Amino acid sequence: MRFSASWLALSWVTISFLAAAGTGLAEDWPEFRGPTRDGHSRATGLPTEWGEDKNVRWKVPVKGEGWSSPSIVAGKIYLTAAVPVEGGKERDRSLRALCLKADDGTVVWDVEVFKQEHDKVEKIHGKNSHASPTALVRDGKVYVHFGTQGTACLDTDGKILWTTRDIIYKPQHGNGASPILVDNALIFSCDGSDLQFVVALDASNGKVLWKKDRPERANKFSFATAQLIEVNGQKQVISPSTNVVIAYDPKNGDELWNVNYQGFSVIPRPVFGHGMVYLTTSYGTPSLLAIKVDGKGDVTDSHITWQTNRSAPHTPSLLLVGDDLYCVSDNGVATCFDAKSGDVVWTKRIGGNYSASPLYAEGRIYFQDEKGEGTVIKAGHEFEEIARNKLPGRTLASYGVVDSALIIRTDSALYRIENEK
Repeated sequence: MRFSASWLALSWVTISFLAAAGTGLAEDWPEFRGPTRDGHSRATGLPTEWGEDKNVRWKVPVKGEGWSSPSIVAGKIYLTAAVPVEGGKERDRSLRALCLKADDGTVVWDVEVFKQEHDKVEKIHGKNSHASPTALVRDGKVYVHFGTQGTACLDTDGKILWTTRDIIYKPQHGNGASPILVDNALIFSCDGSDLQFVVALDASNGKVLWKKDRPERANKFSFATAQLIEVNGQKQVISPSTNVVIAYDPKNGDELWNVNYQGFSVIPRPVFGHGMVYLTTSYGTPSLLAIKVDGKGDVTDSHITWQTNRSAPHTPSLLLVGDDLYCVSDNGVATCFDAKSGDVVWTKRIGGNYSASPLYAEGRIYFQDEKGEGTVIKAGHEFEEIARNKLPGRTLASYGVVDSALIIRTDSALYRIENEK
């Protein structure tokens, strides 16, 4: 018997919510794409309609620049920002970590983590910022990453516990990949124009645990955030880069398997389900690949279940809901694929240009374009638009969720969007 994707999705949300309610726990959103690292939220009652004067519980200005997405833990929102230095040179920045109350947007603390000097940083892409990686919050610690400008750990009161600026490479277009935390290893990719490698830092002190160079064929820049999965009791860190995706053992960085493709400036975070990881190869001609994760060594010829270049995104990450895989291309074409076969279920041009990754909650999918327009659709085998909503300003950061509210970051402000009581 084949259940519909929408039925499976709603059942998953219902079960997750009831489990959470039974334990009395609210959902945290502790890293890029949330608690399950794939854009799923178990929240109920999220708004489908909003605007500058509709369903805005609060709006607060955020100084400086930054496309890091909001992380939310225990009623606090964590962001990073790059603030121009008054009287400084063009690329001088104060690289900062911020904490705000989720209830009313009050700033709890605002701490300078690093000083970025104009002569020690290259120009970045016009769509990037000097504070693009998303903070990661776990066990009372806040990990912030500014690419080659440095990585740091703070406590949730804003005290800096350690910093490191020892990870050196030349980032093309600026920083991008967010860190992931596996046990005591803080892991991130460093795919620059000169060097390409993955590194794990000791989360307790910032010292290097292991560092693995990419293979020679990955000799161009990329920005992808890794994904953590588990296969037969073995943890795997799935890390896409230019021309190859590699699964690493997080304990020591040993390579478990790899798949070759053609693509550079890879950005989307992979998603995992049905025994496969799903990823896109970004620039060049982007392809979407479904790869079985039980291989060893080079499994390019044996473990790609399906692939397509139809409407594959360069920048937004994918969204897997039951048997359906959703994506939106950078130029605004939304597509639903059968996740097991790769068959197209539907495709629809929704307009706009996209960098933010989509969100799934309560049978609905939320897209956010670069000019402040949020489109909400029903998850399922027929395209059904629910609402379109507009905020002023650019929006390249992905959604955050707290309680029954969306947290949306624009180029100048942070919003809590919630149905009016």
